[in-house]
Amino acid sequence: MFGIGMPELLVIAVIALLVVGPKKLPDIARALGKGLSEFRKVTEDATDTIKETLKTDDLKKDMDQFKDSLLYGKGEEKETPAQPPAEDTPPAASAPPPDPNAPKTDAPKPQG
Repeated sequence: MFGIGMPELLVIAVIALLVVGPKKLPDIARALGKGLSEFRKVTEDATDTIKETLKTDDLKKDMDQFKDSLLYGKGEEKETPAQPPAEDTPPAASAPPPDPNAPKTDAPKPQG
């Protein structure tokens, strides 16, 4: 951690032993361990909270997209209204042509 190896840890331990003294060193080490543990818990909780917030935002965004696709059709923007069909074309012209592969009926043809 932080590029500190075993020799550096031994030097730090000796300096701490000289500065603090042998009687208070275990208490300080215990307090430091508890502090680091609490810090780790708080950072994990904060990370989980941020992940939940982002997940909620993504869910809301997905629901908005789903709602828009249902209301306005897939691929259309909200601001663009649907274009009505042109009124100058007769309704018969918009009918599909007869299927040449369709079975033929033996109904009599009207004479005219």
